[in-house]
Amino acid sequence: MLALRADLLDFTAAPTWGHARSEAVRWRPDHWLLVGDDGRIAGVQPPSWQPGPGHAVRDERGRLLMPGFIDTHVHSPQLDVIGSYGSQLLDWLESYTFPAEVAHADPEVAAAGAERFADALLAHGTTTAVAFPTVHKVSAESLFAAAERRGMAIVTGKVLMDRHAPDGLRDDVTRAERDCVDLIARWHGRGRSRYAVTVRFAPTSTPEQLAMAGALVRADPSLYVQTHVAENRDEVRWVAELFPEARSYLDVYSRAGLLHRRSVYAHGIWLDDGDRARMAEAGAQVAHSPSSNLFLGSGLFDWRQALHAGVPVTLASDVGGGTSLSMLRTMADAYKVQAIAGQRLTAWCALHAATRGAAQALELDAEIGTLEPGRQADLCLWDWHRGIVDERRLAVASDLHERVFAWLTLADDRHLAAAFVAGREAYTRRSNER
Repeated sequence: MLALRADLLDFTAAPTWGHARSEAVRWRPDHWLLVGDDGRIAGVQPPSWQPGPGHAVRDERGRLLMPGFIDTHVHSPQLDVIGSYGSQLLDWLESYTFPAEVAHADPEVAAAGAERFADALLAHGTTTAVAFPTVHKVSAESLFAAAERRGMAIVTGKVLMDRHAPDGLRDDVTRAERDCVDLIARWHGRGRSRYAVTVRFAPTSTPEQLAMAGALVRADPSLYVQTHVAENRDEVRWVAELFPEARSYLDVYSRAGLLHRRSVYAHGIWLDDGDRARMAEAGAQVAHSPSSNLFLGSGLFDWRQALHAGVPVTLASDVGGGTSLSMLRTMADAYKVQAIAGQRLTAWCALHAATRGAAQALELDAEIGTLEPGRQADLCLWDWHRGIVDERRLAVASDLHERVFAWLTLADDRHLAAAFVAGREAYTRRSNER
């Protein structure tokens, strides 16, 4: 059994918006977290507790231990185009994303990309992801396999695109259905893998393909759905032209049977009140991607408005539209987006959305998201500071929220000392890394 001593932080409930003091925060400084040989959390003990001879001891006093982060929207093949200059969404797809994704038809490229992506997630403190591969079946296979080798929880599925995409990135309804059925049979529910029916976005699927995707979900409601919705105003106008019978962009998916409690909708900036009501009724979530929205100039998501409507909001890096796989960088950008709207995102709401809140929205909270006994020991061990500036800022913090907010704002992947997946150390910062 592993006995890990550190400052423990997680959540027992959802924090209230705007409240820096919250009973939902569970703060246990200098405690022992026990991890069983089965990779699950076995319990928590106070600092006075003494490990027995059967324990592997890790004394990490002075470091922060949290559940691993959950990134609810990210693109595995897009590391090659992160930080690409000068485009909004639709031009960015044509100029950068689609050309990069074509290469993943090659099994060797797909496998290498999936391995690199999984390692990069762990090196940034993300232990679970809802991820887009490419339209190629081999890309989805490679991503499932890479996550499985590391013991990670993954939600993914072959991307569906049968129009408005270049050669090498289009499928057809029959072949796509066959590939999805094969992948579902092989991977959905295998270990920690879950399958997501993955529509790129409405413009790149014909009505026939959307209907096929909806039929898969109706046949097995345990499947996830992941797609994009209402990210960019030009995109919204394009969808209205392509689907004039639909009330809204979201309604396109709803009509196809793709709106349910396991639907993950990235962005959702330009939804209206009717859309938010439909999402809340279905139990679908918005994967808020603030870094990407700022970088591509897509717009500013109103987090509080979504919460008021009853829509779960989780956090997503959206790399490569986003500029970092770090969920801490994502949270810092989320704060800035809300600040522009005159709102204040607390550290508690941000961290909850990337841990317990995301796990609940994905219906995985019995497995991940907290430091409760019985949960998988997907953990991240963080340094509170790594330099002169953040060391001084944390030293003068007056209370816990100020301290955690300063850490969240100033930290990044360089603050990650180690990441554990199911109790196994899956990432360790090299001793010479600064």
